[in-house]
Amino acid sequence: MPASNIAIVGRSKDTHNYENAVRSLGIPCFSTTDTEKAAQATHLILPGGGDITPAFFGQYNHGSRSIDTELDIIQLQALSFFMEQKKPILGICKGLQLINVKLGGTITQNIATADAHQWNGQDKQHHVFHSGLDHSDFFYQLYGAGTLVNSAHHQAVDRIGAGLIPVCRAKDSVIEGITHVSLPIIAVQWHPERMMDQGGGRLLHYFAQDPSLW
Repeated sequence: MPASNIAIVGRSKDTHNYENAVRSLGIPCFSTTDTEKAAQATHLILPGGGDITPAFFGQYNHGSRSIDTELDIIQLQALSFFMEQKKPILGICKGLQLINVKLGGTITQNIATADAHQWNGQDKQHHVFHSGLDHSDFFYQLYGAGTLVNSAHHQAVDRIGAGLIPVCRAKDSVIEGITHVSLPIIAVQWHPERMMDQGGGRLLHYFAQDPSLW
């Protein structure tokens, strides 16, 4: 596989943090909403953002915010292509939820414990704990039994999508990390790009490798 080149599929006004974080590791990246351009990359990041259009997981709006249906469609198209090509995918916050929805899962539109997780002028912080069945998943390899993360979400995975495995949870059982049984897909509910020196850089560096090294 050639050197990594990461496509961040999102609106450029919202993706500066992701670009800066990836480039700080010496890894080329670009932001785009052009799926054909994104397809030329070796790796895909689905970044955080507003909430997913509820119709995409078979629900009416019961508390979803800052919906951008056009962007949802673009991101889901990019996700489909990278899955078909078996290229590496990292979902961050909304990106994790998009992966879940793409694979037939659902979202809780406003979790009961949202006050402990959602943005309130700044990130919240809480611990997440390994919940995988063995020690081979990315979370255990990077963080062991648990780690402190930031948090800026009020929604979470409800029904898990086909082929996805939860690998870590918060103490209220909210799923905070997932992987796929056979595809090179990993995703986290927190924002590694905003905590590079506290474990975020480790995650992005891990993702940018050839997935045969995962």
